[in-house]
Amino acid sequence: MKAFQVVRGKLKPVSKPLPKLRRGWALVRVRLAGICNTDIEILRGYHAFRGTPGHEFVGEVTEVRGVSAVERGRWVGRRVVGDINVSCSAYCYKPICSFCRRGLKTHCARRTVLGILHHDGAFAEFLALPLENLHPIPDSISDEQAIFVEPLAAACEILDQVKVRKFREAAVLGDGKLAQLIARVLRTALPRVVMYGKYREKLSLAQDAKIETNRVAGDESDLKRIKKHFALVVEATGSPTGLTLAQHMTESRGTLVLKSTFHGGAPVETWPIVVKEITVVGSRCGPFGKAIALLRSGKVDPTPLISRTFPLTQAQAAIQFAQERNVMKVLLKPNSGENSGRPF
Repeated sequence: MKAFQVVRGKLKPVSKPLPKLRRGWALVRVRLAGICNTDIEILRGYHAFRGTPGHEFVGEVTEVRGVSAVERGRWVGRRVVGDINVSCSAYCYKPICSFCRRGLKTHCARRTVLGILHHDGAFAEFLALPLENLHPIPDSISDEQAIFVEPLAAACEILDQVKVRKFREAAVLGDGKLAQLIARVLRTALPRVVMYGKYREKLSLAQDAKIETNRVAGDESDLKRIKKHFALVVEATGSPTGLTLAQHMTESRGTLVLKSTFHGGAPVETWPIVVKEITVVGSRCGPFGKAIALLRSGKVDPTPLISRTFPLTQAQAAIQFAQERNVMKVLLKPNSGENSGRPF
């Protein structure tokens, strides 16, 4: 199969065998793959990953191994998305780790992570995942909507971690892809959500979704200029400097949710957390079922965030394009000869 691997900070095309299937695993033909900020950080050295990146995908099951004929018939030919964390049980490790015993498979002590940690990902024609990780996609949801399930689930995780409805409003710092989804998810539960971002074009996308916006400079001047404080703040800037502003904007006894992942450290002072007694919540992967339900209900429509679709063969060009100003979601499509989508 055709695939791309990380080699010295770039994506290089390779030809490699199809993934070997373990018992209870599926071979998935990738229909679409999404480029995430984490993929960009991987090229910069995040997790020192050297395989095939890509963790956002929608695909079609082409084969399963070690299951009954009935189970095989249930899966083969189905469109699916997949949880990216592969836990102890999928590898048949004994004993199962304490996190898996508690039902916290996303924190499995011996997990691999699709396209991020010791598991080849979706920038390829095929990938392999356990059946327990797969979620069927209803016919009413298009591939272009389904590609957002993984990051949308990460946004939904906030609703599971924080009692959002006890707040009157929330601030989302950042105007990128994940921040846009977070704001839309919070807007389904709160009457007022305000996005703070640097780019007018990106903020206009949030305004179209009935989200208030404020433009920031993205530097130290914001600390003096921004006077508004919120009891609930979500930091999703993807920048090491975002945490300082987030602390500044979180009111005393407020809740600060951290969503950014990036390569390297973040130079911050922790005293505001102590002095203001801020509750800090780290937030990562989330519930796929809730994300699929949001798409099915029509309460969240992420498709306006798609900037462009490239054929898989142009993966390096696509990831470079994804880093340009005002570009949002960039997709890769295997077996596609032409690029398409909204021009920038």
